[in-house]
Amino acid sequence: MNDILMDMYDELILKIKTYHPSKEFSLVEKAYLIAKEAHGQQIRNSGEPYIIHPLSVSIILAELEMDLESIIAGILHDVIEDTKYSYGQIVEMFGSEIAGLVDGVTKLEMMTYTKAENQAATYRKLLLAMAKDIRVIIIKIADRLHNMRTLSFKPPEKQKITAQETLDIYAPIAARLGINSIKDQLEDLSFKYLNGEEYDSIKNAVLKINAEHKEFIESVSNEIREKIRSSGLDCEVYGRSKNYYSIYRKMRDQNKTIDQIYDLFAFRVVVNTDNECYTVLGILHEKYLPVPDRFKDYISIKKNGIYQSLHTTLVGPNGVYFEVQIRTWDMHKTAEYGIAAHWKYKSHESGLKYVEKEEEKLDWLRQILDWQREFSDNDEFVSELKTGLIVFQEQVYCFSPKGKLLRLQAGSTPIDFAYNVHTNIGNTAVGAIVNGKMAPINTILKSGDKVEIVTNKNSKPSLDWLEFVKTSSARNGIRQYYRQQDKGEFAKRGKELLEKEAKVREYPLSKLLNKQRLSYVLNKYSYKDFETLCAAVGREYVKATQLMNRLINRYEKENHIDKELKDDKGPELDASKLNIDKPEETYTARKGTIVVNQFGDLEGYRLSKCCGPVPGDEIVCYVTRGRGVSVHRKDCINMLNLSEEELPRLLEAQWNVPEKSRGTEKYRSELIIKAFERNKLLQDILYELSQSDIPIRSMLAHTNNDISLINVGIEICSKEQLNKVKNKILGIDGVIEVQRNTT
Repeated sequence: MNDILMDMYDELILKIKTYHPSKEFSLVEKAYLIAKEAHGQQIRNSGEPYIIHPLSVSIILAELEMDLESIIAGILHDVIEDTKYSYGQIVEMFGSEIAGLVDGVTKLEMMTYTKAENQAATYRKLLLAMAKDIRVIIIKIADRLHNMRTLSFKPPEKQKITAQETLDIYAPIAARLGINSIKDQLEDLSFKYLNGEEYDSIKNAVLKINAEHKEFIESVSNEIREKIRSSGLDCEVYGRSKNYYSIYRKMRDQNKTIDQIYDLFAFRVVVNTDNECYTVLGILHEKYLPVPDRFKDYISIKKNGIYQSLHTTLVGPNGVYFEVQIRTWDMHKTAEYGIAAHWKYKSHESGLKYVEKEEEKLDWLRQILDWQREFSDNDEFVSELKTGLIVFQEQVYCFSPKGKLLRLQAGSTPIDFAYNVHTNIGNTAVGAIVNGKMAPINTILKSGDKVEIVTNKNSKPSLDWLEFVKTSSARNGIRQYYRQQDKGEFAKRGKELLEKEAKVREYPLSKLLNKQRLSYVLNKYSYKDFETLCAAVGREYVKATQLMNRLINRYEKENHIDKELKDDKGPELDASKLNIDKPEETYTARKGTIVVNQFGDLEGYRLSKCCGPVPGDEIVCYVTRGRGVSVHRKDCINMLNLSEEELPRLLEAQWNVPEKSRGTEKYRSELIIKAFERNKLLQDILYELSQSDIPIRSMLAHTNNDISLINVGIEICSKEQLNKVKNKILGIDGVIEVQRNTT
């Protein structure tokens, strides 16, 4: 194993030497030795020594030609979180810059992504880390890439969660940073774990097409190379393959089969200067027939502020379509490495440092940081973050009256333009002048349009605009305006609903809403204050019954109120029938037979609704105050949270279901299903339950950030049958986990 580690370390140093002028790598070696010692005997899920992971991350960073500080931080990125070393020790050994990078990545590593309510806070921290030092997120992206490469060693449910998060957040961030070499890998690896059948189908089709057209690809490459070089220009020509996920997305969005995709065959021409790019374009358009409306000039107007290239689609021999990208070597490096390509040498002493002027290329990051302050609603923020990170497949470029260039999503209107200038401009827009002429506010803008917005300070946005606006900034501006206007009215209605619900439960609302419990529900629902929460109740974003359940449960736990005293309507417990001397007796009620160790001759018991015990579960009995005995699962949260005073009321118990009753008695149980939202998900779950002949007594579904939580009340005969049902549901496409309700 030491030989493998040394080979990896030597590979790292060789990669650094290809672009770094220094011959001094003592700090890199020091970081490697400390990380190796610190991680010691730690093992990854793959069975490999843990140190292989940080070494792999640092090699990815070296392939991006990152500075030594980033590479060293990549080697050390798990040391603070997982080993004995502290932040202060890293500062002492490597300096504050490297320690700051390690600490930044550590804080991202320590974030949890499993709970929906934590997701928004996690992404907010991630964006702040990016704003503070962009290298933190580049290291994190390299870390995520290696984790995706080794994802096969995780359980299937975790594979899907990690892959979905990568596709939603990390791949789009890599794209926005222009690091296409990593973006493509993240997308394809995510695609593989989220939709393996489609991935294999497209991969096999592409490999087959490339094999069948190998001669065509070589022939066209040689033709292009010879034609350009005969004109006196130096060039390199490469055949390239699109990543599988981009092919899948195009097939899905355009409703096409793989043989209908134009640019499966693609070539890249790299020359020395911008002028040569346009010369090559003319040469190729003379040699081959260009396809109308399939030309893009990303040199004059950079895509996403970073990417530059000329794109054209041509018709080759035998009518075969192919795409050509034309760029300079600098553009090529930027296209592959993105923002990482802008770490330049300032001097031999200082090594690689980021050129400050390149920060202007991160306008999108500043916009998202503005959203972060704007959106108090976490669901909205996460939704808009995902939308904002997506690199639009098509964009239009319009100009303000003063010549400022605005990039908009294709299909945008003057209202989209207005909100992209400023929210107040959008809110007060009453008309538009496009290319010097009055135009309807729903006019579809084209690249090159000059747009002037006519405003009136007494005007306000129309909800009808939501039917045609294209950009998230416009949608959010309109919605937020009306949210602010109507918030007071909805808050009043929400409070009335809560007071009504509290009255039904025989609790004064003021008694339930002390400081601690209010803080608890605000945090649970991710709202900043009580008025906003009430407004959410008024809009029915939050159900009053659900919120009241949380408040009452919290209140009862804090005050040790016997929940069974309020809920149990079963038979009275006859104290005269308690017989401590009899070690084991049975008593029968509506469902099955239960053995209670401490006493016998007990007539009547109740199967608790809170945890739904079924034969096969480990159980306990709870003697309520004058209202009978209730049966709970041993892992029931209500039983685990009993006070010291209540513990003596627990009785050890077991199931003793007669042979003749097995398979005939039905027991109520509740499953909580977590799944990725998709069409026909509920239909597939219902079908699986019906195929298993399982009666369904209730179903409640809720979707948040593309994750569905489904509560299903069913009736079964035993724990064994329940486990079979759980396993069948787990086999449904998109299902992440299935758990029994324990509250």
